[in-house]
Amino acid sequence: MKIKLLSLMVAGLAITGCDQKPANTATTAATSAPVTAAAPTVDKADAVAVVNGQYIPKAALEELEKEIATRSHGQTFPKEKLVEELIQRELLIQDATQKHLDTNPEFVARLNDARKALLSQSDLQNFIAANPVTEAEVKAEYDSKVAAEKGTEYKARHILVKTEAEAKKIIADLDKGGDFKKLADKLSLDGKEAQNGGDLGWFLAAQMVAPFSDAVAALENGKYTKTPVQTQFGFHVIMREESRPQTPPPLDAVKEQLMPYLQRQKIENMLKGLRTAAKVEVLIPLTEEKPKVETPADTTAPATIESVQPTAAEPAAAPVAAEPTAAPAVEAAPAPAVEPTK
Repeated sequence: MKIKLLSLMVAGLAITGCDQKPANTATTAATSAPVTAAAPTVDKADAVAVVNGQYIPKAALEELEKEIATRSHGQTFPKEKLVEELIQRELLIQDATQKHLDTNPEFVARLNDARKALLSQSDLQNFIAANPVTEAEVKAEYDSKVAAEKGTEYKARHILVKTEAEAKKIIADLDKGGDFKKLADKLSLDGKEAQNGGDLGWFLAAQMVAPFSDAVAALENGKYTKTPVQTQFGFHVIMREESRPQTPPPLDAVKEQLMPYLQRQKIENMLKGLRTAAKVEVLIPLTEEKPKVETPADTTAPATIESVQPTAAEPAAAPVAAEPTAAPAVEAAPAPAVEPTK
């Protein structure tokens, strides 16, 4: 399938909102000032083409190659097509400038929005570069959240059937000396485990649904459940084979998961510091008030204290819960989800 370069540019223009309705000129002009910056000087030796005296830098070609490779999942294009794309873009820019579209209030407002977004990103990138996560911080997080986590791992087998009667029949067969693995191979409905004697391998209790994990934790090693265990999947007969203290994964195995978590914590602390030091006044209500509904007066009899008291057959209405407040702008960083090694 051929991908036209011009179509990528047109699609990009559509995404940025060329079909939006014009902004209110008076409002936009009053609140947004044009963003101006001197264009970097480009020498002829550092250019790939010149359009009406305007040089197109080689850096623009390199950036376009990256852009196309990302959008087309690694597909490459001939260099002459990429250069022609840059020429077309420059022609459109020059044409728009001649028409003074760069002073259009809507364009200026959108340009300022883009500038603000880039500035906020640049500030975060600058903070991250100046405050990198250290090896000591990673080790401390690992020791407190991963290595210190205590738990028990279980090794078990199970036989899954549809009905309680089937499960009871299996338990009766086991009581008579039946082989758990053979019964699982023959009767269990649980996919590949059924083909391997119902073997579930090693797991933590939290990895299983509550009725199942509770039953496993209550068993002794080498014992099986004497009553069927019901879950949303059906009825289980479970045999606990072994148990052992949870072994945390080594630091190197979880380091890549801990790094972004600690980085988010640093960013959140920085934002909290900025928020605390700033003078901020919220000018709009953060909760939506419900309209008051007037209840027509009952003219049949005057209301008395006794008439509004709840009776035994008519319990009092539950208190109305308070309206939730607006969610924080920055969510708290979740604790790293580190799966233990088997």
